[in-house]
Amino acid sequence: MPLAIPLVWSIQSNQAPRCIMGRFMDRRTWLQLMSVLAAARPALSQERPAAAPPGAPPPPPQQGRGAQQPMRVTQEQVAAALKLLGLEFQDSEIEQMLRNVNRSLYTYEAVRKIDVPYDTEPGITFHPGLPNRVPAKGPARFQTTFARAKKTKPPQNNEDLAFWRVSELAPMVRHRAVSSTDLTKMYLERLKKYSPKLLSVVTLTEDHALEQAAAADAEIRRGHYRGPLHGIPFGVKDLFDTKGIPTTWGAEPFQNRVPDADATCVERLYKAGAVLLAKLSMGALAQGDLWFKGRTMSPWPSVASREKGEYDRGSSGSSAGSAACTAAGLVGFSLGTETLGSIVSPSTACGTVGLRPTYGRVSRHGAMALSWTMDKIGPICRGVEDCALVLNAIYGPDGHDRSVGTDPLHWEPRKPLKSLRVGVLQKDFDRLQGDQKKMYDEALADLKKAGVSMTPVEYQEDLSGISFLLQAEGAAAFDDITRDGGVRTLKGQGPGDWPNSFRSARLIPAVEYVRAQRVRTLLVEKFEKFMADWDVIVLAPNNGLLTTTNLTGNPQVVMKCGYQNEIPRSISFLGRIYDEGSPLRVALAYEQATEWHKKNPALLT
Repeated sequence: MPLAIPLVWSIQSNQAPRCIMGRFMDRRTWLQLMSVLAAARPALSQERPAAAPPGAPPPPPQQGRGAQQPMRVTQEQVAAALKLLGLEFQDSEIEQMLRNVNRSLYTYEAVRKIDVPYDTEPGITFHPGLPNRVPAKGPARFQTTFARAKKTKPPQNNEDLAFWRVSELAPMVRHRAVSSTDLTKMYLERLKKYSPKLLSVVTLTEDHALEQAAAADAEIRRGHYRGPLHGIPFGVKDLFDTKGIPTTWGAEPFQNRVPDADATCVERLYKAGAVLLAKLSMGALAQGDLWFKGRTMSPWPSVASREKGEYDRGSSGSSAGSAACTAAGLVGFSLGTETLGSIVSPSTACGTVGLRPTYGRVSRHGAMALSWTMDKIGPICRGVEDCALVLNAIYGPDGHDRSVGTDPLHWEPRKPLKSLRVGVLQKDFDRLQGDQKKMYDEALADLKKAGVSMTPVEYQEDLSGISFLLQAEGAAAFDDITRDGGVRTLKGQGPGDWPNSFRSARLIPAVEYVRAQRVRTLLVEKFEKFMADWDVIVLAPNNGLLTTTNLTGNPQVVMKCGYQNEIPRSISFLGRIYDEGSPLRVALAYEQATEWHKKNPALLT
């Protein structure tokens, strides 16, 4: 209401502020908005409605104060709706509500007629941390472990480089032991050969990639080296806008969608000199691994299925293609997103290193929105340091996404481990049994051998039940295709799939949504208090903190720690907000102390 009143006043005074909350709008949208506000004005001011602007849709039928309108919602219907909300009002109170409830229908219908582009965010923003938090000052501290790497001999076969990490490929490209063009051609051939069976690619950008690679080689020959990502081929989840290249969101209603601009993170990777190979598959509208052509598979099948020459395990969370292609050596690195597990889960299923950065660390401009207050963008790589390199290229404000913080990124791979306060949720590890417990006991022992001193800690979640925030925001983001029936074309139509979730979320009350966001504030306060004593928390799988930390916005690194029946298993490192460097440092220590990152899948054709 505080926003509506001054806008109604502007109608009365014949003013037309075509820019609202920093967003300019075209005449059609402006007229639609003015019509809505004119319709709502009697309820706000109890005055006769002003004449609608020329060309605007007609206002709802009303004749000023006390006008009789058709009663489309009955007293019995209101009483039934209140039961759903856990409320019971007196008959006289419900009768008094009827006029407001029915009048509101006209306003809601007018709002629905306004064309709201998919990239329009609500006028609210979530910021992780406590209100009195001051962003860190000073320059970023960013080091690498390969700054003094010498020229390396080229391999006899470029395909031998397929599983190399970016930190290993970068010196090769810089010293021209291998060209970006050669790398790009090698990865393109592997994508053509292996991705059809993994069902991991939506659009191959071959011509675009070869042009970018040739440009990178020319720059490097002239001595213009942009940094570790220069000339490195990569792929992105197909929810990042790419100018002139289809961006389908993995969903049937958007198969022919072609954006006219690049997402901020894609633009920044181009600026770093990276080469785009492909738009990688994702679960439809960022749910699971099922998209309009089928299910993306993990390159690690069970032993029985491998003997049959088949993949039998889905790639899990919605960054499915990014994790599958990275694990399979089809790209140098990739980008994914997480709202509630979509980097952590596929990285676990595919055996990659995934980094879910702090909420607000990377601009979401040009990326499909599922939940404006929970979506996060991060790298999926084959090495820990690779994640730091990619994050360094894409993080920071861009003038578009108002949630992005200004804290510098600190990556210090040689930082003494003794300087870090590391806790471990030991009870989660103790609950494991059999071979799984043995494997994780060995993982913790390897961490200790690497120099990581861990203290057992406990965290008990008692503010649960607010994850419906995701359902509410997702339903709002895709309300248009819920109304026009487009969701019925998605492959997933089960009780847990988006179509049913979007329809069900229409019954989430606005008051409960706001209350849940207030509960979220309590959750942030509690978790900030817990993390105040720790730089890093070591997590077992299925630790119960996935929902909590996606709501609080804390960063997390996930990586391989062993195999069971040839299937990779993972361990995670959780950090404080805007401190990805500490969990990455502990993860690097584990990577350097073990050999798991050197084991790669034998792909099926």
